[in-house]
Amino acid sequence: MKTLGLTLIAAALLAGCASDTDALKRDHGYVLEWVGERPLIDNSHLTMTLGKDGRAYGSGGCNHWFASYRLDGDAISFGPVGSTRKLCAPALMEQERRFFDALSKVQHWDVSEVEQLELWPADGLPLRFWLEEG
Repeated sequence: MKTLGLTLIAAALLAGCASDTDALKRDHGYVLEWVGERPLIDNSHLTMTLGKDGRAYGSGGCNHWFASYRLDGDAISFGPVGSTRKLCAPALMEQERRFFDALSKVQHWDVSEVEQLELWPADGLPLRFWLEEG
């Protein structure tokens, strides 16, 4: 009887882990709200889609970007970011650079109490995304 109880508890914990991983929507767009300690510039639109094929892509606010990514439970990491090479206003270019730099430092993800996807670097504040409606 004791073994059955422990088995049921272990199964419940594993099911919880699976649903946590399912909280990360793949092949669905996210819209960035914050890069670390700073909100986005008004009317700028940065996006990210995590493809089930291990490719991430979106808009950096000025240029389209792409990178590989690896996901292992709550650990996530991105390969080098590539992008188109369009020029925009200096403030948008600086924000895009900060976003690309932040992606390269991401180590794990979680979903906040307000259902924001948070991509966390080793140090500092996360990139915070909302699930894109649609």
